[in-house]
Amino acid sequence: MEQAAGQATEPTVQDKHGPLEPGQVIDQFRLEERLHQGGMANLWRVTRLDGTEPELPLLMKVPRIKGGEDPATIVGFEVEQMLMPRLSGPHVPRFVARGDWTRQAYVVMERVPGDSLRPRLDHAPLPLDEVVDIGIKVATALHDLHRQHVVHLDVKPSNIMFRATGEAVLVDFGLSRHDHLPDLLEEEFSLPMGTGPYMSPEQVQFVRNDPRSDLFALGVMLYHLSTGERPFGQPSSVAGLRRRLYIEPVPPRALRPELPPWWQEVVLRCLEVKPERRYQSAAQLALDLQNPGEIKLTVRASKLQTSGLMKRLRRWFVALGAEPPTQQSCTEQVARSPIILAAVDVQGATPGLLAKLSETVRRVLEIEPGARLACVSVMKTARIGMDELTDEQGRSHHVKQLVALKHWVRPVSQALKLEDGRLTFHVLEAPDPATALIEFAAKMGVDHIIMGARDNSVLRRYLGSVSARVVAESDCSVTVVREMGKRAG
Repeated sequence: MEQAAGQATEPTVQDKHGPLEPGQVIDQFRLEERLHQGGMANLWRVTRLDGTEPELPLLMKVPRIKGGEDPATIVGFEVEQMLMPRLSGPHVPRFVARGDWTRQAYVVMERVPGDSLRPRLDHAPLPLDEVVDIGIKVATALHDLHRQHVVHLDVKPSNIMFRATGEAVLVDFGLSRHDHLPDLLEEEFSLPMGTGPYMSPEQVQFVRNDPRSDLFALGVMLYHLSTGERPFGQPSSVAGLRRRLYIEPVPPRALRPELPPWWQEVVLRCLEVKPERRYQSAAQLALDLQNPGEIKLTVRASKLQTSGLMKRLRRWFVALGAEPPTQQSCTEQVARSPIILAAVDVQGATPGLLAKLSETVRRVLEIEPGARLACVSVMKTARIGMDELTDEQGRSHHVKQLVALKHWVRPVSQALKLEDGRLTFHVLEAPDPATALIEFAAKMGVDHIIMGARDNSVLRRYLGSVSARVVAESDCSVTVVREMGKRAG
């Protein structure tokens, strides 16, 4: 029965004990087609009848309440109803409405067209380029979610979709934890919550507020997509889940020797038992995946077999009495793991400005011990015509700028001991330095930019300086450094 906009909906509301049927109207939404029937909820394509936002395709999620079902299903749906209105951005479905449990519980959200990532598992192992692209997009989505104070806690291929524009979209927040909301699952249940193959060790130990748990799950997914195997099998008991506290996964290159060492370094770092040994933020993981040549290789990269029996026994004994990791909030972990971008004009800046910029970077990193530093220089190219790639002696301009950038940062890296993979170098080639820096910062999830500004001039006041544009147009905070006694442009 079609419901006109503005009319009462009570006569057509589904009885909470009866089945839903196409054509029924729940509040202002008409059920058009059931898209999926799961064990916990049904998904319906719906139409909004009040004329609001007709261009947005809509999906209604309705819990399956039959009696005798797992209570976690009901609590998880309550979590999703409570959490989704607080989320925004391209990496989550847009929230539209929710229904009261006294009449009919539901959540209406944007319907993201297409399949989830789940069908791609059937074709694993996938080409490495495709898996890397997936990893970058999912890590970027997770970083955006974590910055909204949420740990997903159920990252797996069936909960990942992609927009036509390429962004990864995270769905199904029934197991998620929000820093500023009550954790209903923790309050009401005493068993680990998650999907067996993807649960982090700390989730097995009942820790639900660490964003690095999502990076472990992403590592499981990347391992599976690139090797065709699950790193920890598919356990169905708590005892099986606890094995990941002391059993290492087979190194990916032992299964597929053609995988590069840097890839194994990334994946095994994601799968470390202790969260402090993993990537400390999703943005830092995305940064490495986009710059594999900058990844510092450790013993992880060269492993071709798991540890011996004695080491496994030692890990087993440690795991027997292992205490859960220190409790912390998602917000605190993200805040202590920023990406700092140092924009350095190694060719045009004065020695005094370069020294001042170096000192500022050092001071910032001293108070941000968990930060990653990306040193960036822009090699300006001509908009029209051919650029000279080498100087009179045949030396590459790009390589010269890269060497100069590394020379500039050496005092900082030596003073703060940044050789442990916390330091990357990037020479961008672009006709517009300001645009190049702004786009790079957005792509890499940069939290803070530190850059120099040369002294003022009539021409710079007329055209606008690079630093002024970066300050005005960047999404992150920016510190502009100038020489003492000089005025910044």
